[in-house]
Amino acid sequence: MADGPIQKFLTSQRIPISYWDWGNQAAPPLVLVHGGKDHSRQWDRIAEALRDTYHVVALDLRGHGDSGWTPGGTYGLPDNAIDVIKVIEAVGAPARVLAHSYGGSVSLVAAGTYPDHFLKLAVMEGTHSLNPRDDNEMGPKWLRAWGDRIRSYEESTPRVYPTIEAAAERIAEANPRLPADFVPHLTAYAAKPVEGGYVWKYDWWVNGRTSMEIRREELPRFWQAVTCPVLHLFARHGQANQVHDAEKYFQNARTDYIEDAGHWMHHDQPEATLAALRPFFAE
Repeated sequence: MADGPIQKFLTSQRIPISYWDWGNQAAPPLVLVHGGKDHSRQWDRIAEALRDTYHVVALDLRGHGDSGWTPGGTYGLPDNAIDVIKVIEAVGAPARVLAHSYGGSVSLVAAGTYPDHFLKLAVMEGTHSLNPRDDNEMGPKWLRAWGDRIRSYEESTPRVYPTIEAAAERIAEANPRLPADFVPHLTAYAAKPVEGGYVWKYDWWVNGRTSMEIRREELPRFWQAVTCPVLHLFARHGQANQVHDAEKYFQNARTDYIEDAGHWMHHDQPEATLAALRPFFAE
């Protein structure tokens, strides 16, 4: 059994960012970016499969895992994108990047803003964005809606699960396709002990994003600026809010599908996912 990863930290925008390093520093860097309300150690099986070929690192986005929380609600695409760039610079740019869901949206913005930092970018169901509906232009109405939503979080309290097993049951319920033997591992890094049980590590305020978020109709401007090859991976039973024809906005992109898989395709069909990723990264 190969040695496990080593946890490291760096500072981005005065926030401590946690990342795990699987070693093999002489190999080309591969950076893994998780999705919203997730954490870096959900990548463990993918990282183990690729660590012999690449220098694999996986970060916790701000407000997630063991990374720091922001004092306010600055959890938008631009803020996270700068954190991803900081990690890439720490391991060596340009890098190959594999990103899932919201981490994919973040990485696409980062790649459009800092194209010289990306050698290849594989995005698994990351062509959506969780920002509010674009039913009005930026102005008082838009800002008021954001302000009312973020202020409501001040009165919220996290749900406490009495045992770590109860938290694991919630993860399994949320994604019935997850391999049963991997659920305890995911839960161990997703939850933390508190008085009376366990709560999720992520900051609830990540749901609020930021008052000046990039909106949906603005995302193609970033996509068109990406210069590296991009692989869009979608699951046949994934999220319906994805932009499946996004490749038309890119200079060099293609799309592939993973059969019999849901949104977490790398958990549902790890071998099929790796079969799509390996040749793309090796090209």
